[in-house]
Amino acid sequence: MAEFSLTINGKKQVLDLDPDTPLLWVLRDHLKLVGTKYGCGIAQCGACTVHFNGSAVRSCQLPISSAAGNEITTIEGLSENGDHPVQKAWLEHDVPQCGYCQAGQIMSASALLNRNPNPSDSEIENAMNGNICRCGTYTRIKAAIKSASDSQIA
Repeated sequence: MAEFSLTINGKKQVLDLDPDTPLLWVLRDHLKLVGTKYGCGIAQCGACTVHFNGSAVRSCQLPISSAAGNEITTIEGLSENGDHPVQKAWLEHDVPQCGYCQAGQIMSASALLNRNPNPSDSEIENAMNGNICRCGTYTRIKAAIKSASDSQIA
């Protein structure tokens, strides 16, 4: 066990854990931030995506020892009232079906728009590649990202 300090959703957290504990389990089991989902456990599906210093990363394969001292944002920290432009666009385009992948999808999309406020279709496809939606809402996901992009520019 070792002590690690992280900033999660703007709040400093100090945890005494095994250095190999994946950030996903730190969030879900120790901090009760359950919006970040477990999907595959091998960083292939995107359900566990969070922002790590503003970039989208898969939390299931990121040990707390590597996350320490960094800024982590989860779906709970993206906006207080669910009014982030991506979240609003998600509702406008009726993206969610089962909803399981949505937190990871939204976190990947918002990270994309943070670094590229007006992405092309191919840039959206590249950024979202690997975020799996078993319900197949990819067309609506792309449309929602375009809408969120437009609302951020306006």
